[in-house]
Amino acid sequence: MKRRSFIQRTTLLGGIGLSPFSFGFSSNKNDLFQSNVYVTMDQEKVSFYAEKIKENIKVVHIADTHLFMDDNRGIPFREFSNRMAKAYNQTTHFKTREKTTPMECFENTLAYAKEVNADVITLVGDIFSFPSELAVEWVNSKLKATGIPYIYVAGNHDWHYEGMSGKLDTLRDTWIDNRLLSLYQGNNPLMAAYDIKGIRFLAIDNSTYEINDEQLAFFSEHAASGMPLVLLVHIPMYAPGKGISFGCGNPNWNASTDRNYKLEKRPRWPEDGHSKTTFNFYNEVFNSPNLLGIFTGHIHKNSIEIINGKPQIVSDDNASGGYLDIDFLNLKERIL
Repeated sequence: MKRRSFIQRTTLLGGIGLSPFSFGFSSNKNDLFQSNVYVTMDQEKVSFYAEKIKENIKVVHIADTHLFMDDNRGIPFREFSNRMAKAYNQTTHFKTREKTTPMECFENTLAYAKEVNADVITLVGDIFSFPSELAVEWVNSKLKATGIPYIYVAGNHDWHYEGMSGKLDTLRDTWIDNRLLSLYQGNNPLMAAYDIKGIRFLAIDNSTYEINDEQLAFFSEHAASGMPLVLLVHIPMYAPGKGISFGCGNPNWNASTDRNYKLEKRPRWPEDGHSKTTFNFYNEVFNSPNLLGIFTGHIHKNSIEIINGKPQIVSDDNASGGYLDIDFLNLKERIL
């Protein structure tokens, strides 16, 4: 892979001028380190300052492109892809307000990543509206042409053919294996860790809204490592007060609050809500002293939440041209 070791990165955002917060972590039980972290945001431009960032890192973050392209290979699946194939054929650019398309927005964002000499491109799910072979091949070719390392984690639409029978985790495994596998570049599709310049980025697939036991153990292991961590997931973690009915680890998310299961032609959420494992994951994430932040997508709207001192940053949708231009910088470079 070209340029720099394979990296993983994060994304930040929000309307918080210069907002300091602090975190602590220990490399062993008796050693607690305190580090100030500062986040600034101006539209899609985000700057992230911390003492533990030793070298500058440039990230271009993409979520929710919703590519709909297909060819004859997709004909047998049209009954399952029909709605999403029509959902984003034309969009309105988030900044210029001109008409555009997901393909144009994706190419423009990759061109921008090359222009700013990005260290890594993060693709945090729903890059596809359904698992089209043509769309996956097109994305692979476009990413390869940039020469920039990238990280991919699936969103719920990337593997979902609406109305296809089967459990969500089984369908996810099936279409990751049959369509998406090349995007993981040999890494575990459901969980992977990448070290870059002293920070460990964890890409964890929560595209079924749930976390399994292996993913929880994976996070726990890295949370105990003492390394500064960044978490990449597609579906935002539950934030109290946030005006959405779902969210990974939402105690109020159950059959009665699942309003879209008929539209999305998937099983209705269980009466008893999330699994114990998902709630345990949620608690570990927000009680991990070495977690710098969580970066996500899914809701097609920029937002930031601070949960137990941990920032969660959500990106606008790339289908409308949205992306995040993120700089990770050493705290000494912060201009007061």
